[in-house]
Amino acid sequence: QVQLVESGGGSVQAGGSLRLSCAASKYTISRNCMGWFRQAPGKEREGVAAIDSDGRTRYADSVKDRFTVSKDNAKNTLYLQMNSLKPEDTAEYYCAADDRWWLPLSKLYEYNYWGQGTQVTVSS
Repeated sequence: QVQLVESGGGSVQAGGSLRLSCAASKYTISRNCMGWFRQAPGKEREGVAAIDSDGRTRYADSVKDRFTVSKDNAKNTLYLQMNSLKPEDTAEYYCAADDRWWLPLSKLYEYNYWGQGTQVTVSS
C-alpha cells in the first residue's frame, strides 16, 4: 500500500529554519501532485505548498517567500524548506499526494494519500 513518511520536524526559535522530508513508497511522485499541509491545535487543516507533476509550485500567502517546496524524483521524496520561521508556523505538518497532475491547495480533502505528520514548534 502507498506510504508517505514525513520527517524533519522539531523545535526552533523564531527566525530559524527547518527542512521537512516526505518519503514515498509504492507511489511515484514524479507523475502526480504533491502537497504540504498543516494543522495547528484548535484550527482547521490548511494548505501550505503544492507542486505539480511538472514541478510548478503554489504557496499559501502566509508562507510565500519563506517556504520552498521541491521534490527529488530519483529519491521519490518531497521536501519543504522553511526559513524565517514564526511562532504562527507552529503546527503538525502533513504531506499528501493525489493521482491527478494538479490539485489546488484549497481542495486538500480530495488528496488521495496522507502521511502521519511531523510536529513543528517555533518559539518566540
